[in-house]
Formats: sequence, structure tokens, C-alpha cells
Amino acid sequence: MRADKTFDAKSSLVFVVSFGIVSLFADAAYEGMRGIAGPFLATLGASGFAVGLIAGFGELFGYTLRLLSGRLADSTRAYWPITLIGYVVQMAAVPALALAGNWQAAAALIVLERVGKAIRNPPRDVMLSRAGEHIGQGWAFGLHEILDQIGAMSGPLIAALVLAIHHDYRAAFAWLAIPAAATLILVFALRFRYDAAGEITPSLQDEPDAKGFSRAFWLYAGASALVAFGFADFTLISFHFGRVGTVRGDMIAIFYAAAMASAGIASLIFGRWFDRAGLKVIFPGIAIGLVVAPLAFFGGTWAALTASLAWGASLGVHEAVMSAAVAKLVPLSTRARAYGIFTAIFGIAWFAGSALLGALYDVSLPALVAVATLAQLLAFIPLLLAVRATRTA
Repeated sequence: MRADKTFDAKSSLVFVVSFGIVSLFADAAYEGMRGIAGPFLATLGASGFAVGLIAGFGELFGYTLRLLSGRLADSTRAYWPITLIGYVVQMAAVPALALAGNWQAAAALIVLERVGKAIRNPPRDVMLSRAGEHIGQGWAFGLHEILDQIGAMSGPLIAALVLAIHHDYRAAFAWLAIPAAATLILVFALRFRYDAAGEITPSLQDEPDAKGFSRAFWLYAGASALVAFGFADFTLISFHFGRVGTVRGDMIAIFYAAAMASAGIASLIFGRWFDRAGLKVIFPGIAIGLVVAPLAFFGGTWAALTASLAWGASLGVHEAVMSAAVAKLVPLSTRARAYGIFTAIFGIAWFAGSALLGALYDVSLPALVAVATLAQLLAFIPLLLAVRATRTA
């Protein structure tokens, strides 16, 4: 295969950092929204089961839609146009929550935000992975992720500040229109600066056709699905904090911001580590996630803070390493499709787990914690087999 003329080490780093800044503003908008979505739904009369179902269905619909956006991106090579459409849909949904009159309307907008993210993620990740070929996939996605998480930390802080001043969730959603607008301005500017990043030339497709992805890919997908099944969504966790009074309403957003900071730090550390050690770096990521459910649903305020930090760290590991691992396991010419398939499996598992955990929340907290913990423990088995498969490939 001939060399990629679009990027070298320097331009790859600039591209990754630039897209990281786009993601910083995007996450400030939508993570600010997600940080207060649980208690907002509670004020509109939603039940615990409804909150779990909304969170799970949003992830399900969003992740399975990536099957289409990934396949479409690979077949049309329209990486930039599909990416831009996704950002427009996602950023429009966030401030629109200020206009939601009931929990059903709010639920529809929460799901629509996930749809926008689903549309833009596979083609965007392919472009980032092209840059990662020159600077290391783990470093590229880890660096992007920490910038992403700076925004994810800032958004909930903005929401918390507005809530502290106005005591109004709708005002918080309206203020999030500012980072949403900045996201769209920056991503369109980046598209014009790096138009060629979305052009996969024939020289970059001289790799084997991956109609059947490797055994390691499927085993890793299975491990990630088990993690997703047992990983309680923060919407349900924050709903619990607000319902039982473990954490004060305006402090829930602060806890979520702390979780996002933890995610950013973990993503950078584990992303860099992945370039040296491969898939086995996910083992400690899963171990960190095992403490989340017991601390979040059984503990007091300090346990809730620890659970939030652990939740964020585990999420950061998977967010950074997941994209980097797929890039390592799948050739570039079918990478968008692989991202779509992988994240669809992840999303289906997340939906099933969120729905079950939401239902168990209304019935038995010990059962909820037991299911969440067992699912993540089982993830060690296919992950171990995936690591072995990469060594023998």
C-alpha cells in the first residue's frame, strides 16, 4: 500500500487536536444536557423504569443507526457530509429541550440527540483513525478523548451554575445553545481546512476485504457488550441520587462534571498505554467499573462521588480504547462499517441492560447491583480470549 499523502505526523496531530476542540464544545452542549436529564425527567413525572428505558432506547437507537451510517460512509465515501449532518441534528436537539412540555417530548429529544451522534461518529472516527496511523491509534483517540472530556466536564458545570442562579432546568438547556452553536461553526471550518481527510483514495484501500472480521474483533465486541449490559447509565444513577437525596440537585451536575474529568484523564493514560500493550489494558478498566453500582446505589454522598469518578474512569477507558482497538483489528477500507457493527452490538447490550436495570430499580436495588456486577465480571472471559487471538494472529 502506498503512503497516505493526506497526513504526516505533524498534520495528524493538528487534525486530532482540532477535532478534539470541536468535540470539546459538542460535549459541553450534550453532556451538559445529559448531566441534568435524569432529574429533569423526574420533575416531569417520569418513573425510574421510564428513565432507564429512555436512556437505554436512546443508546439502542443511536448505536444501531451506526450500522447504516457506517455502511453508507464506506459505500459512498461521503465521510464529511455524513459527519456534518450528524452534528447539525445533535446540536439542534440539545437546546430544544428547553421547549419540552412533558416527559414524552423530552424523551424524544433525548433520543434525537443520540441519533445525531450515531450519524456522525463512524465517519468521524474513520478520519481520526487515518491520522492515528501516523501518531498511534491509542494516542490519537486518547488525545481526542481528553479534549472531548474537558467539554464533557464544562457542560455540566454550566448547567449547574444556571440551576444555582435560576433554579430552572429549561434555562440551563437554553444556555447550552452557546456551545452547540460554537460546535457547528468549528466543525464546518474544520471540514474546509481538512477536506481531504474524508477522501479515502484507492491507494488506501489496497488492503484485504474484511467481509468476515477477525475472531479477535468478535470476541472484543462480545466483551464490550457484556460491559455495556452491566454499566448503569448515569441518567439512572443521577435519578437515584436525586430521588433518595444522596446528592443535592445542583450538585448532581457537579458530580457528573467530576466523572467527565475522570474519564478524560483515564482516556489519555489508557490510550497511550494501548499503543504499547494492546487489548489487555482493558482489564483494569473493567475492574474499575465493578465498584460503580454498589457504591452508587448503596452508599452515601462520598460513596456517590467515588462511584461517579469510577464510572467516568471506566467510561474513559472504553471510549478511547474501543475506537483505537477497532482501528487496529480492521482494515481502513471497511473501518466505518466495522465501527457501525461494533457500536450496534454495544448499543443493543446497553439498551437491554439499561431497561433491565431500570426495571430492577423499581423492584430491588440488590438485584440491580448483582446483575450489573455479574455482567461485567463475565466480560473478562471473551476479553481474555480476544487478547490471546491477537497474539496468535
